Amino acid sequence: MTEKTNKYSHYTREDLVRLLQERDQKPRFGLVWERNEIDHDHSINSDFVALDSIVELSNGQAPYRNLLIEGDNFDALRYLRMTHAGQVKCIYIDPPYNTGNKDFIYNDRFVDKDDAYKHSKWLEYMYRRLHLARELLRPDGVIFVSIDDVEACHLKLLMDKIFGDNLFIGQLVWKSRQNKDNRTKNGASIDHEYVLVYGRTLRGEERNQEQFKNPDNDYRGEWTSGNMVGLADERARPNLHYDLIDPQTGINYGRPAKGWRFDRKRMMELINDNRIIWPSSDKGRPRVKVFLSEMKSDYTGYSSLIGQDTYTYHGTRELDDIFGQSPFPFPKPSNLIVELLEQANCEKNDIIVDFFGGSGTTAHAVQKLNEQDGGTRRFIIVSSTEASTENPDKSVCRDICAKRIAAIQNGYKDKNNEQIEGLGGDFAYCRTRRIPTHTVFSTIQHEQIWTALQLINTQTLTHYDATAPLQQMDYEKNGIAHGIIYLPNAGDVALQALQNIIQDDAKTVIVYAWQPAMAQQVLNNPSITVEPIPQYLVALFNAGARN
Repeated sequence: MTEKTNKYSHYTREDLVRLLQERDQKPRFGLVWERNEIDHDHSINSDFVALDSIVELSNGQAPYRNLLIEGDNFDALRYLRMTHAGQVKCIYIDPPYNTGNKDFIYNDRFVDKDDAYKHSKWLEYMYRRLHLARELLRPDGVIFVSIDDVEACHLKLLMDKIFGDNLFIGQLVWKSRQNKDNRTKNGASIDHEYVLVYGRTLRGEERNQEQFKNPDNDYRGEWTSGNMVGLADERARPNLHYDLIDPQTGINYGRPAKGWRFDRKRMMELINDNRIIWPSSDKGRPRVKVFLSEMKSDYTGYSSLIGQDTYTYHGTRELDDIFGQSPFPFPKPSNLIVELLEQANCEKNDIIVDFFGGSGTTAHAVQKLNEQDGGTRRFIIVSSTEASTENPDKSVCRDICAKRIAAIQNGYKDKNNEQIEGLGGDFAYCRTRRIPTHTVFSTIQHEQIWTALQLINTQTLTHYDATAPLQQMDYEKNGIAHGIIYLPNAGDVALQALQNIIQDDAKTVIVYAWQPAMAQQVLNNPSITVEPIPQYLVALFNAGARN
């Protein structure tokens, strides 16, 4: 049997048919990279993902409103699709830039800069994660992705494929270095990065109302002068090219090389409405009155040049203050992320996700934004361990990200020994755990089930109480009282406790039980729903797994 035959020998007939169908459907134009569709699908569907809640590494008091997840972000995203699909307002990520300098692991190995398939591997790695991320976003959600020149063009095409080019808002530019990089070999100092943005719209920048005055006491109120010079040559828009004459003075201001912004009819309307400002000399340019009262929004367009006077070293300083010396290379400054969250129109109770959490900059930004306006925005941060054979106990999430966020929330002494007041807040520290699908019924833990049920229903988290006959949480949604109950067994004590709790007819309650039939026997209330465990979670987890 040849090597080529061996490559497909473990596939079923259905797999082979689907592989041929996939090849027939490949686009003739667009981004195409080396990937194995069958292996891709098998890897997605091979196991269930649970979260272990780690009490000793969590911060603050339960119920926790924020999550810090340690583990592979592909696993974490699959889990979050089950618990938070369609609920996230903003995603910001700073993924590996695929520089070849051991910043990117694919299939448990670093991708070398000389790898012939380095771009394909990076694209497949990002495709899997961005495809899942799309399912987390609300219809009005926004995603920001930082990147540099190595993969910027590929990432744009990839995100067009996943999110649709109709949702492309812009490619923002951030000058990341204050000074030039004189180490360059080709004469170009690369001191900038990009942020690709997809969504419906950004907020824009607050309009500067100080420029609006009313020196002539116009009854329409404060105004500023606007440019009337056009943007088209005479061959393209001949109707915009004409001499403009002040009807009162007879001064002819000629015609600009690019014409005027308005045709003759509209210009005459503005003249008759006393909206034109006429210079005293024909050397000047007439301008139009723009009234503040007629502005449709308090915001103007958002510049694609972002993070002015904010550089990488500001991010390093933030970590220096907490750890004495930054333990993380090239961290983004939190003020840059605050700016992006503001542009995403993150309201005071929205959820923000970062699944390349690194040192926790996005969590820091969320806390700062809440401090500024009294908001209660929540963050979900996923950060890896970056453990290796040489350093198996390494954990960036535990030793850097969690400690940074806790310091920000609780307060800390900076490197000058000055006390920095905490911003408040909390987080539950969790770890992803893969469970083979065929063993879920026998190996999933009660703690893992209760964690999932809370996040699905309440988006908050308390730790499992093993001494209680059942777990219960009440919450309010859209002004309606709800409750969830987890029944780990159907013993007499648990069933009696269930009967004692279910007395409020005004509350909508869901009971999750391992023995749903027995739980149903003690309940007689139309507002109570009983769901089987773990079937309910497995079905919800697998929903859309082949998308």
